[in-house]
Amino acid sequence: MLKFNFEQKSNSSYKVLCLGAHCDDIEIGCGGTILRLIESYPDLVFYWVVFSSNLHREKEAYHSANKFLEKVIEKNIIIKQFQDGFFPFIGIEIKQFFEELKQDYHPDLIFTHSRHDLHQDHRLISDFTWNTFRNHLILEYEIPKYDGDLGNPNFFVHLTENICKDKINYILDSFPSQSQKQWFTEETFLSILRLRGIESNAPNKYAEAFYCRKVVF
Repeated sequence: MLKFNFEQKSNSSYKVLCLGAHCDDIEIGCGGTILRLIESYPDLVFYWVVFSSNLHREKEAYHSANKFLEKVIEKNIIIKQFQDGFFPFIGIEIKQFFEELKQDYHPDLIFTHSRHDLHQDHRLISDFTWNTFRNHLILEYEIPKYDGDLGNPNFFVHLTENICKDKINYILDSFPSQSQKQWFTEETFLSILRLRGIESNAPNKYAEAFYCRKVVF
């Protein structure tokens, strides 16, 4: 099991890149870890990219990103309009955006989708992340959904109960358009945090989990 020390404070700038295929993916997959990073490190820079949206969900996505990054001074939030469900068929346009992103931003840490996610949009974003950023620490987050593709992650971030509550409340408050979906509930989001907390023996019961394919010391 890999462990990362969040307790040591640092005054140096640390650049984080968050990539999500859809408007709530980043928040669901790594929102708690983002909040813990912000709580632990005073000088973070965030680049937050959502690839698929529409005009209504775009407003929700901006609201949510700004809520999670409320204490971050330097941040760039980008909401793209690539067609939901069609990413493999419009890969050229998405790949071009990744190439532009690589020129604009040089992150220390990247959050992206899991390679083994069964949603085609998620999987393509993961593939392009690894293809584009080849000298970076990449953590792949998980999204619970009907596909039943949750696996055995190897990187755990322990969370406090307050961070979990904030994460869940921010998601539920920011995305009212999703409230009628049967999976979009406090129970869903808390259950996976509790499960990963059990697996990693979290002292406060909760954790987020990631797939970390490569670590270089």
